Amino acid sequence: MVGLLLDCLTTSALLFLVTVGLLIIFGMMRIINFAHGAFITVGAYSSVVAGQYGLSPWLTLILGPLAAGAIGAIAEPLVLRRLYGRQLDTILATWGLALIITQLVTLKFGRGTQPVDSIDLGTVTVLGTPYSSYRLAVIPLVLVLSIAILLILRRTRYGLVGRAVIMDDDLAQTLGVNVKRVRFTSFVLGSAIAGLAGAVLVPMSSVDPNLGLPWLINAFLISLLVGVSTTALAFASLALGSAQVLVGLSFNSVSATLAIPVLAVVLLRLRAHGFVRG
Repeated sequence: MVGLLLDCLTTSALLFLVTVGLLIIFGMMRIINFAHGAFITVGAYSSVVAGQYGLSPWLTLILGPLAAGAIGAIAEPLVLRRLYGRQLDTILATWGLALIITQLVTLKFGRGTQPVDSIDLGTVTVLGTPYSSYRLAVIPLVLVLSIAILLILRRTRYGLVGRAVIMDDDLAQTLGVNVKRVRFTSFVLGSAIAGLAGAVLVPMSSVDPNLGLPWLINAFLISLLVGVSTTALAFASLALGSAQVLVGLSFNSVSATLAIPVLAVVLLRLRAHGFVRG
């Protein structure tokens, strides 16, 4: 029972981590970033680069966000800046960006699974149940990240102007808010968090060019349920992450991968606002 509870908590934490970057970009920029999965892949492949240069796998947690954030800083002005307000165009542009990033990764590293030296913290006994220390460490990491995001959004100037952009970007621009800078910062921040998620996933997942795709699908469906609310994201991650674990335990791993898409579609059918009060 303890192991099951910890599986639910750690899976939920991972879902929050891979989705929150997408949520920031959607909230601040009103675009659905289909390159999010590719940025997760970039973060994961930082572990491959670190291994090639003989660096500590711990550096992956820094290199992943830096690499993904740097690509985001290049992509936002070159690809997205002139497409704001054109939903279909931004979807196609970010999808094309994802294909480009994935193909570049494939050209550099090949299509196969990459061997990596990942972080290994061993196991710890929790109430008599041995459990992965690394998976447990994901929980405080996500808590710290979520608190940091809330403090940024509620206690800083960026958060103030960001909320203004979310409510009405045209009015915010009229009042002197540099909407262009807010969007740029949001895209870089969201991309960097996706890179961090990819780096965190390495010890728990095989590293290949398509690593980010299934996480993108889950993140996209969850974002439909929660809108731009990080609180709703926390509840949705806990509910859907626990459901995925329970379905996998009751049936098999294939059924577990279908749990989140099926439940998300059912929830959207029954309640259009998902986990957001409406």
